[in-house]
Amino acid sequence: MVGTLHKSLVKADNLELSDQCQEVSGLTPEGLSKAEPLDRVLQQFSQLISSDLKLLGRSSYTLCTDGQLLIRQVLHPEASKKNFLLSDCFYSFYDLRKEFHTCYPNSAPVKDQTIKSMADYIGLETDETEEDFGVWQVKTMVAIIFSMLSETCITDCRFTDPETVKYKYETGPCSKSEAVDSETVIRARGLPWQSSDQDIARFFKGLNIAKGGVALCLNAQGRRNGEALVRFVNPEQRDLALERHKHHMGSRYIEVYKATGEEFLKIAGGTSNEVAQFLSKENQVIIRMRGLPFTATLEDVLGFLGPECPVTGGKEGLLFVKYPDGRPTGDAFVLFSCEEYAQNALKKHKEILGKRYIELFRSTAAEVQQVLNRYLSTPLIPTLPTPIIPVIPPPYTIAAGSIRDCVRLRGLPYTAGIDDILEFMGDATADIKPHGVHMVLNQQGRPSGDAFIQMKSSDRAFLVAQKCHKKMMKDRYVEVFQCSGEEMNFVLMGGTLNRSGLSPPPCKLPCLSPPAYAAFQTAAAVIPAEAALYQPQALLSTTRTPQASAAAPPTVTYYPAQAAQLYMNYTAYYPSPPVSPTTVGYIAAPPAAVAAAASATHTPMLPQPGALVRMQGLPYNTGMKEILSFFQGYQLHTDSILVLYNFSGQPSGEALVTFPSLDLAKKAVAEKNGRLLGSRYIELYLV
Repeated sequence: MVGTLHKSLVKADNLELSDQCQEVSGLTPEGLSKAEPLDRVLQQFSQLISSDLKLLGRSSYTLCTDGQLLIRQVLHPEASKKNFLLSDCFYSFYDLRKEFHTCYPNSAPVKDQTIKSMADYIGLETDETEEDFGVWQVKTMVAIIFSMLSETCITDCRFTDPETVKYKYETGPCSKSEAVDSETVIRARGLPWQSSDQDIARFFKGLNIAKGGVALCLNAQGRRNGEALVRFVNPEQRDLALERHKHHMGSRYIEVYKATGEEFLKIAGGTSNEVAQFLSKENQVIIRMRGLPFTATLEDVLGFLGPECPVTGGKEGLLFVKYPDGRPTGDAFVLFSCEEYAQNALKKHKEILGKRYIELFRSTAAEVQQVLNRYLSTPLIPTLPTPIIPVIPPPYTIAAGSIRDCVRLRGLPYTAGIDDILEFMGDATADIKPHGVHMVLNQQGRPSGDAFIQMKSSDRAFLVAQKCHKKMMKDRYVEVFQCSGEEMNFVLMGGTLNRSGLSPPPCKLPCLSPPAYAAFQTAAAVIPAEAALYQPQALLSTTRTPQASAAAPPTVTYYPAQAAQLYMNYTAYYPSPPVSPTTVGYIAAPPAAVAAAASATHTPMLPQPGALVRMQGLPYNTGMKEILSFFQGYQLHTDSILVLYNFSGQPSGEALVTFPSLDLAKKAVAEKNGRLLGSRYIELYLV
């Protein structure tokens, strides 16, 4: 027996219909405007089915659809978007095209099947013009199913293996030794930095993601870069995911591209037994904590979180991130058994533990692997094989020239970030060069209200300037001007750009006059005033015989003269959450740089013998004078101290101090570790 046939229209979000659509379907905007919303139509559908089942003496049923698009690409995404739950019947269904091909292997491939082609293959006589739009399709599907269940079917096809849709995304670890099919992986780009793996799973709702298959990507500084690699259970699901290219997550459209299994394993794979054990507890919510005091213990963190957000397994649900030598990084990951506990933990964002505020963010199993892999592969400072220079390394060249392929944004709200700028530019973000967003900071390191954007061409820059000029961002209108790379570089190097023209950047070098500033247009990096070019032997020298000392060339530590300082107003980055404040970047110094520094006469030298101590937790305004006062009585001078800087050119809160002897260094660590400098506790390590 067959139940009754019902037809219901669903009210569309957009009532605009093309002429072709109206001609084929017979629908009109007026008719759709009177239709019921999707959730109400589905509720009526369930009630009608239940009534028909009672008449047939049945209690359960399984849907059969023409392909998978209606269930996977329409109903589930729409229900997720409109925040209502689908009934269980929409999580299991039969794909008539697949079942037909299984029953009739010689028929057309599944992707080429249509209702008409299936009907023609088994000789059903049909006339599409006899019925209303949609009614003919359903009646023909019923006839095809009866034919498949009859004796004419070549194979014993009894609709026994339905398609399934996962109810929720399952988290879990991934091993680097695991085989990952490249035909199942995609790369999603343009994600909001605060997106979690559950947000990404919701974007792909209706498609089956493999367990632990969402890997958020981090950049070199440990920040999320707006990309994720997603692994699906099979190539068919991956192909359906690619069809969501430029669909929206909130107000942002997401780009979806093919990726490889190797790329996925590089991000999500891990080898650490400790991490594998930590992530072995399934279906846990992971929270990342940043900025923990280096002395924080498991008990301290559990006490900070409190009884309202119990950690799964107590101490076993906490994972501290450490450097290879066992020093804490200030980061930790925490497991919670449910969303409620995780939400309670996130409410403690920026609350105080000890004397530091703690940042809490949602995280993923893949992020745990990435962070642990990055820190475990971090080289230790005392074992650096070559001379190094702490620098501000803009990794992408800022091209100079008169081509007006850049735009300047003026009057930005001081709270505006890169995310705000990209949203402000809208579709034009697709025409921005990689890492082409440059915020201009003032001499105090704060936003100046200006930004420069490098576009792919001068035509694109012109269109952006025309489209976005005096457009509102938050409560302010922003001026947008087309400009050249030359003009942009002047401002990024500290100069000014206004209606009167260009003013060169200030500089304390007496030998540089304004006409010479063209030399700075392609500057790649600037050494901060207190950064040093040094050889490791100068900081941690070995005991040598007098003969060896006489034969060896002098080992020195060099500091640029104070006169070499430039006012540097430059930073470049993409949207991401903040990172731990102790990240320091180093690049190897070429031999020529060492030789050039050795030939200078104004640079002081460190004494040869000694031992090296690392200071952590310094106030960011700490200078040589404060460090010398902290170590008063330990026979130090300014040449013994090296203040370290981060990638933004700001003090990192760390310094290296060379003591005249190992015994004196040990004494300093024993007596001064944990003492206050200003308002902060200082941690000391012998390296």
